[in-house]
Amino acid sequence: MSNSPGFRRAVAPWWLAWPCILFARLLYRVRSSGAGRLPEQGGVLLVANHLSYVDVVVLQMACPRPIRFVGYEGLTRDWFFRLVFKLTGTIPVSADSALEAMRKVRERLAAGEVVLMFPEGAISRTGQLMKLQRGYELMARRARVPVMPVFHDGLWGSVFSFSGGRYLWKAPRIMRTPVFVAWGEPLPAERATADVVRQRLLDLGCAAFSERPLLRRHLGREIVRGLARRPWKVEFVDRTVGRRPLTAATILGASAALSRHLKKTVEERRVGIVLPPGAGAVLANLGVLCAGKIPVNLNFTAGKSAIESSLRMAGIQTVLTADAVKAKVPQFPWPEDTRDFREVMTAAGGKRAVLPWLIAAWVLPNQLFAALLGLPKTGDREEAGLLFTSGSSGEPKGVVLTHRNILANCTQIASLSILPPDCVMLGCLPVFHSFGFTVSLWYPLWHGCRVVTVPSPLDTRKIVESIRDEQATVMVGAPTFLRPLLKRAEIAELRSLQVVVSGAEKLPDDLHEAFRKRFHLEIFQGYGLTETSPATNVNQPDPWTDSATATHQQGQRFGSVGRMMPGMTARILHPDTMEPVAATEAGIVAFRGDNIFGGYLGDEEKTKAAFHDGWFVTGDLGRFDEDGFLTIEGRLSRFSKIGGEMVPHGTVEQRLLEALGVTDAEGYAAVVTGVPDAAKGEQLVLLTTLDVTADQVRDALTKAGLPNLWIPRDVRRVESIPVLGTGKLDLKGVRNLALQA
Repeated sequence: MSNSPGFRRAVAPWWLAWPCILFARLLYRVRSSGAGRLPEQGGVLLVANHLSYVDVVVLQMACPRPIRFVGYEGLTRDWFFRLVFKLTGTIPVSADSALEAMRKVRERLAAGEVVLMFPEGAISRTGQLMKLQRGYELMARRARVPVMPVFHDGLWGSVFSFSGGRYLWKAPRIMRTPVFVAWGEPLPAERATADVVRQRLLDLGCAAFSERPLLRRHLGREIVRGLARRPWKVEFVDRTVGRRPLTAATILGASAALSRHLKKTVEERRVGIVLPPGAGAVLANLGVLCAGKIPVNLNFTAGKSAIESSLRMAGIQTVLTADAVKAKVPQFPWPEDTRDFREVMTAAGGKRAVLPWLIAAWVLPNQLFAALLGLPKTGDREEAGLLFTSGSSGEPKGVVLTHRNILANCTQIASLSILPPDCVMLGCLPVFHSFGFTVSLWYPLWHGCRVVTVPSPLDTRKIVESIRDEQATVMVGAPTFLRPLLKRAEIAELRSLQVVVSGAEKLPDDLHEAFRKRFHLEIFQGYGLTETSPATNVNQPDPWTDSATATHQQGQRFGSVGRMMPGMTARILHPDTMEPVAATEAGIVAFRGDNIFGGYLGDEEKTKAAFHDGWFVTGDLGRFDEDGFLTIEGRLSRFSKIGGEMVPHGTVEQRLLEALGVTDAEGYAAVVTGVPDAAKGEQLVLLTTLDVTADQVRDALTKAGLPNLWIPRDVRRVESIPVLGTGKLDLKGVRNLALQA
């Protein structure tokens, strides 16, 4: 790794090149790795991601050889770009001049030059890698030169990128922008196909993202600094009882006083928190973190044995909760040191202790406020939070999330268009859920968007009233929590909503279509896991196109869970051999990125099983298309192998409900699971709340065209389908019901 080597000479005249480079050095701090892989002589075709108008300048700063650029000919309609193209010798290219451009590129490569192309064909308007056009393949093969992938990170968000939906017209950065350029290995032209180069670029992008200085910082310090920059702003509105707004200064003051109290009265490293979304959960989590301890939000909807296991594994002796919560969850095995949050705040000094910190939040610079709290500058790979998996298919596992994990995921989400700083988000997911922990808690505290909290995702009427009264623009939830809105919300009540994001479970087609028809709202499906902090993929609105001639780019694709977050890369693994296959083939999805956790708490065996050659194995089957959109085809545990054939439970369920005309059921109406069978290895069992017989099920699925092997022979009527507090199917509970039957 090295600082940018600059360049010894330039394709552009020295009197133009050097002033540009000197000016760029005032704006950007460029570092790179792998530049030594660039051949010292001979033609080389560079292919890079395209994020802004200054990509070419930054790449030249990081390249030890002069670069000849290939640029979009349409830019030359502007006199400034026409002059730049002429002075720098840039090769213009367009659909009409492709052959001429190809000839010029081959000539320059044959002359031993380094030529740079952006195979996406245009600046990315989402900040993510777009589909690669294949023209570069032909140029490299005909010129018989190697292709070298190169990826730069850090320019998205600058004034010259399209972040925020526009170029130029946004506040410039005060400090120099850190940019990292990662150089890949040169590839022989015949091997440099679009799918191979795309994979290399994603891998390089992951490595470049990992070099961001922000990721080494301390989560608590970054949250405190962010709040101290905007003490007047209302950050949270608690709608538990009435309306309770919390400004950034109030959050800082109360959390600071609480942190001082916890430092004196709690010895252990981890502190349990059992509170619903709201003011108490916000203050408790930030106060624990600022006290130098680790918040552990416990799943109070889990069974007693699972909670006891979580308390034991985490070594939790102190729990912060509320008397009202204790009354609602009598099965919770409360430890001896269980404290009511109101009493804790009173013991911390109440308003008298909060007032000095409140004043400090208004008066002191954000750096000094963080220093007074004694928050370290570096957190990096140290534990920042602990969550326990829901146990949908087994016992809970402790997922250790580091400062780097959470800051990485917050940064990735901030780069997209779905949660801008001026949005108002409806937060109803429990804080023990990974999405509620990162996206509804830490992200808004850090990024500045307002959150309206409702204590339960099942209280549909309160959710609707909160959206209407607070003019919420964004809602996030599982399909289980979104479907009741169709019956219990009027169109006018949800008029302020602009974005609805669905996760945790596959988005049913009928729910997606019903929202579009009734509320004129698109539901954007996302994907993630507790182990990924949680978000890995999400669809987002198509970026605005400013003219009829501009290339249209997609932010969403129906049926997919969207593109990967920036800074992530993936592999598709064969389910049997675990060997990588083409990204467009179906297989097990595996990820790598700074938002991926490092391992399970105190369980090396489960940690080892979760990774394969350094890749986190999700256990979900999926595939990517050429545009980078990921389609999840089901969880591996939701397939049964019968007679050597993989049978997807979800497909059987969906086809059955469609055949029976069930489109408006709240919750789950039918679920398929597999149980052991001596003859075929497994047999399918259907659990359903519907009054249907095995014969009716067989007839419906046969007419739907399903093979005989996919039809459950055992149909069991149940009062309800087991569901977890996060809205997901309780797979363990479902299987137990089937085995008991």
